[in-house]
Amino acid sequence: MSPFLLTRTLPEDATEAALRADVLRGLTDSPKALPPKWFYDARGSDLFEQITELPEYYPTRAEREILIARSGEIAAATGARTLVELGSGSSEKTRHLIEALTDLHTYVPVDVSESALTQAGHALIAERPALHVHALIADFTARLALPETPGPRLVAFLGGTIGNLLPAERAAFLSSVRALLSPGDALLLGTDLVKDEQVLVRAYDDAAGVTAAFNKNVLTVVNRELGADFDAGAFDHVALWDAENDWIEMRLRSRTAQTVKVPALDLAVDFEDGEELRTEISAKFREGGVRTELARSGLELTHWWTDREDRFALSLSVAR
Repeated sequence: MSPFLLTRTLPEDATEAALRADVLRGLTDSPKALPPKWFYDARGSDLFEQITELPEYYPTRAEREILIARSGEIAAATGARTLVELGSGSSEKTRHLIEALTDLHTYVPVDVSESALTQAGHALIAERPALHVHALIADFTARLALPETPGPRLVAFLGGTIGNLLPAERAAFLSSVRALLSPGDALLLGTDLVKDEQVLVRAYDDAAGVTAAFNKNVLTVVNRELGADFDAGAFDHVALWDAENDWIEMRLRSRTAQTVKVPALDLAVDFEDGEELRTEISAKFREGGVRTELARSGLELTHWWTDREDRFALSLSVAR
């Protein structure tokens, strides 16, 4: 059986340090904000899996539809021998791509979760014994150093996760991806598309309240890790469409004037009645905008695939 290698590029205490820094900065900023990566403890990850199965939440199904239909074309266009997946998680959707990449030698999943990387890596090797898996415990928004693997390389960033980055963050991220690519390498990028406002809002404010629980889970994480005393019941889940920026915002709106204490940071945070804490943006895209952002980072869009209802897109781009 081929090897499973695991390399840690994050210090052991990097997660705790990042959480402390993000909470301190976000709760003292105006307006207040917390990054969406802190949704994803074990409970948050389970809630998100539930969200992907909800009738209102289309992105996961739409992207899977494209991967099933187009993985053969992606394989033919890239001839990839190494697949690098940023934010790989369970690597579930990627299996369609791995099956199609008949010349694939090495899979490099990149994630902050050691347990997710280990579980997914061993499962893939069991299914495809000749596949080499070299997992990286790393923050994909930081500049990466990839292991030596055979080319050409295909870097995949799926799930529409790029929409969680602000425009300046997206530009920096795409430039860092471009730096990973050599001639003949490619980027496969998943982007959710601009569509009817009601469809978008329902996807982030489902009738069953699962997304609301997911949103409030960030408060549970801060309570557990930093000793804060957030009362999740004192906040309402809010999802709204910002047409000027073409993104959905998720917020938590304080139901009353209150003070939240965060002992680990020696911090007391006042919320006014109705004040909102932004927890996520999820940008939506148009083909022209994606092409422009890629070009600014030195990448040329060569292929554009959408699902049957034009809700979601996968694009393939190459280094210029």
